[in-house]
Amino acid sequence: MPSQNIIELESTQTVARLDQFLTELIPELSRNQLQKLIRQGQVLVNNQTTRPNASVQKGATITVHLPVPASTVLQPETIPLEIIFEDPDLIVINKPAGLVVHPAHGHHDGTLVNALLSRYPDLILLNEPDENSETSESFPETDPTVADRPGIVHRLDRDTSGLIVVARTATAFQHLQQQFKNRTVEKTYLALVFGQPPAPEGLIDVPLGRDYHYRQRIAPRADGKSARTHYRLRERFGKYNLLEIKMETGRTHQIRVHLAWLKCPVVGDTVYGYKKNDLALKRQFLHAWRLRFEHPRTAETLTMEAPLAEDLQIILTDLQ
Repeated sequence: MPSQNIIELESTQTVARLDQFLTELIPELSRNQLQKLIRQGQVLVNNQTTRPNASVQKGATITVHLPVPASTVLQPETIPLEIIFEDPDLIVINKPAGLVVHPAHGHHDGTLVNALLSRYPDLILLNEPDENSETSESFPETDPTVADRPGIVHRLDRDTSGLIVVARTATAFQHLQQQFKNRTVEKTYLALVFGQPPAPEGLIDVPLGRDYHYRQRIAPRADGKSARTHYRLRERFGKYNLLEIKMETGRTHQIRVHLAWLKCPVVGDTVYGYKKNDLALKRQFLHAWRLRFEHPRTAETLTMEAPLAEDLQIILTDLQ
């Protein structure tokens, strides 16, 4: 990996595909890695974002923003975990808010993965997820090494609490990854929102992609990836409403962006919602409450639930 963060290149001839062109010039990165950088807006052609399959004209200036490599030596750390379920094949954890799932730029330790390796050291032997799998949409910000996310088949945002399933064997990993790819895993969230949705229940079917102006954010885009979110009103609290959310797809920040699009932003979400709230909530009110999937070995349907985190339950109790 080059030591600098930015490289500038000039095309000396017209080429058919940008990703192929960069693969030849930056052999340290795989084609999949480069495609992800292009989709994230980290590769500019004449200062414009583009697509991996875009052609490049002779004389074009190409700017590549390289990721800062994460640590390749992952250390076990003793971090308390709330285990909801475990057996020789998998673990289901109730992740607290504030805990990053896997190492990434700015978070090389103190993650859920560090905690898992302390309790389950054999996890380090698992291979990384298939970059060609749709499940990789759950990891848009990073391109970790094998040791960066052993056993992790999906993720939650740092400030989202709730259920996350981790594979303990390669067979379980592949089976669970396929379930996420096939969208047969049922993920249900609880979200407190500001404002009232237009109907007691509904479907938000709005494609999502990188914001044109703020590349770290996600925005509704006609040319974005398909994103579908079901919601159901669970309880009213005046100007606040508690919603039950089910996701068909697993796009980055999907629930938060879709609810903001619905004009019902998640309370405490300072990125897509309001900067301040009068509930003294210091993070977004979003909790991965229920997870339903097929056990990778027994084929039994498992349904797990995690009670609301204490800070969220206090808010609800006060509203009631």
